[in-house]
Amino acid sequence: MKISVYIIAYNEIDKIQECINSVLWADEIILADSNSTDGTSEIATELGAKVVHIPFHGYGDLRNQAISHCSGDWIFSLDSDERCTIEARDEIMMLTNNAKLDIYRIPRKNFFMGKWIKYSGWYPNFRQPQLFKNGKMSYNMEKVHEGFISHSNKEIGTLKNFIWQFPFKNIEEVIYKANRYSSLGVSKLQEKGLKGSIFKAFLHGSWSFIKHYIFKLGFLDGGPGFVIAFGNFEGTFYRYVKLTEAQKNWKPMINKPINKSNK
Repeated sequence: MKISVYIIAYNEIDKIQECINSVLWADEIILADSNSTDGTSEIATELGAKVVHIPFHGYGDLRNQAISHCSGDWIFSLDSDERCTIEARDEIMMLTNNAKLDIYRIPRKNFFMGKWIKYSGWYPNFRQPQLFKNGKMSYNMEKVHEGFISHSNKEIGTLKNFIWQFPFKNIEEVIYKANRYSSLGVSKLQEKGLKGSIFKAFLHGSWSFIKHYIFKLGFLDGGPGFVIAFGNFEGTFYRYVKLTEAQKNWKPMINKPINKSNK
């Protein structure tokens, strides 16, 4: 069975080489690049990946277009901040030769600030199913936190072996993603007909912090657990503040020109 790997990326020059190196065993590697300007696509090409340039209109659209370029019998979805392990590779190659199901989730171990994050809701950690037969799965058109659509009448399986994820290379990226995802998430709130306010932003942000730090035991992850919880506070808080901004349509005051004759 031929296996295609697709990777989505935008300006991931610090991550893309390790990501692609972890799947050189695949029959085909597709990099769905949203017009990177930092050399990401050039590195991918040098490593043997087929680069397709896809303008970004949301993650759901990006993933569906990436799938359309895959020619394999099976598709393995890997993001640029993820790494396949030898154990996961062996399980995928064995499974795809005699699979009873069409779609599989893959567990992830997350690493942040130099350590494996065992709590904070990050272990075991799953996103959309990452291994599926070509034609048996697609994504909805959400701009961020996109869901998946099964085109199979079979249940969804789960691999035993983990892949690795390195969601943030540094604190600057934590802040960058909180800003980017909060902007993309505003449309979801608008579609639900929700109203924003600074008070609501604080309440939702605080709940997000408490959920990750207390209920998901983030405090057991030490300093990294606090940073993760606070990052969730920031992302949620700013998402609702940006919703409020869009609804209030705040604009700066416009002054009349001031010259010597003004009183």
